[in-house]
Amino acid sequence: MRKLFCIFLFAATNWATAQSPAGLSDLSQLRDYTLKRSSSYDRTGGNADARKVAPGDSITVLDEAGSGQISHIWFTIADKEEKHLKKIVLRMYWDGESTPSVEAPIGDFFGLGNGDYFLYQSTPLAVGADKALNCFFPMPFRKHARITVTNEGQERIDSLYWNIDWRKLRQLVPASTAYFHAQYRQATPSNAMPDAKTNLDGKANYAWMEAQGRGQFVGVTMSVVENADGWWGEGDDMFFIDGEKLPSINGTGTEDYFLGAWDFGGKPFYYALFGAPVVGPEKKASKWSLYRFHLDSPIPFTKSLRATIEHGHANDRADNFSSVAYWYQVEPHSAFPALPAVGERVH
Repeated sequence: MRKLFCIFLFAATNWATAQSPAGLSDLSQLRDYTLKRSSSYDRTGGNADARKVAPGDSITVLDEAGSGQISHIWFTIADKEEKHLKKIVLRMYWDGESTPSVEAPIGDFFGLGNGDYFLYQSTPLAVGADKALNCFFPMPFRKHARITVTNEGQERIDSLYWNIDWRKLRQLVPASTAYFHAQYRQATPSNAMPDAKTNLDGKANYAWMEAQGRGQFVGVTMSVVENADGWWGEGDDMFFIDGEKLPSINGTGTEDYFLGAWDFGGKPFYYALFGAPVVGPEKKASKWSLYRFHLDSPIPFTKSLRATIEHGHANDRADNFSSVAYWYQVEPHSAFPALPAVGERVH
């Protein structure tokens, strides 16, 4: 079974790679697709290129039939409401599914998990000056793609701008293709286990995601608000693949998983595949934001995956965690946990 899955994954990965340019050396190779764009541009030819979104309303920013692949998503938002990045929800649906494959507050999806804007650059996600939200994850669809934005705040979004670039493909996306997924989770606070000295099975860990089916994990963005003084990041990452009782991938500490070291040295940084663009003092109420993308070696699963991390050593701390996990899998996907109510997301 594992050999067959490797063949399937190799074929799906090869197809996806063929749709994505390798870099400057590949630019002389002609593409066999038609580039399309869904945007908020003024249909009258004027300069009113944004949309207003009333409280409680949703707007569809992409609704396209056929075989294609989204290559880039850009948003910028003018909204006077505090923490609107936590109150606006982004959802994506592939091939007519009734439940979204992507569901997250829009700020968290783009790595801004504490509801505040900051600039950073990674390979799949970036925030440019001043409030430009960018995503470069490839998102294939075989029959249909729909993306919505919902305003769960109490004030109107004054201006929602978007540009979504996608490729209309001449060939049908293979039925075995793995689809893009992203899931929001939070624990505010995490459930502390102060008397625990060891943790082998990860039962009380913070879960980034749980999935059933076949796919591969490609990364996570995570934000933290400290609820007590001291270093919060002694927690190890643990990945439980295909129903494992004990993790086959076990890390050595939170800053190690996010590819920093020694409490991140007290300095923010951001690189192509890893970073900590927000680093606070080790004090109560300090905020932190981190990311790690496994583009070099995605973590495959054939039946299931539970991706987790401890909150403190053996889960001895009770800080506020929020995160978005990113992965690809063959549909159908299992039901996501209910998105926390807007009042619970703002902390």
